[in-house]
Amino acid sequence: MQASLDTVWTWLGEIPDPEIPVISLADLGIIRAVGYDDDKLVVTVTPTYSGCPATSIIALDIETELLKRGAQKVEIRQQLSPAWTTDWISREGREKLRAFGIAPPAMAAANCAGMLKAQNVTCPHCGSEDTENISPRGSTPCKAQFRCRSCMEPFDYFKAI
Repeated sequence: MQASLDTVWTWLGEIPDPEIPVISLADLGIIRAVGYDDDKLVVTVTPTYSGCPATSIIALDIETELLKRGAQKVEIRQQLSPAWTTDWISREGREKLRAFGIAPPAMAAANCAGMLKAQNVTCPHCGSEDTENISPRGSTPCKAQFRCRSCMEPFDYFKAI
């Protein structure tokens, strides 16, 4: 018996991102579609960027979890267009990032080049907008390093792409 698509989405919501495990793949917004093709469960994934080093791990994590849950056959399809954007991160995902100490990008902050726009980045520790970008590279390629001038704490900012 095939699991309902709602159930599959629930399962996908429990699989953590390998680089930022506080957020699920579903909350990250990279799961684009779920469906059945005859007896095969098909999950379509859009990576955060085409060269993301975690893409193969993500596919393996999805396949492993779904097979463990009883799926008989699983196919992971990669969809590059439209390109993923940080606007696809769920509201819950944004709150999970903030609670973990990573400043999520503002909605519609992405631009065509995928670079940081000049904007106020709110400190996830104290809520101050008196922050500064200290490095365009953070702990993963998706993040930049910021510091709060109010509480002096460093933090990652999930780049708007």
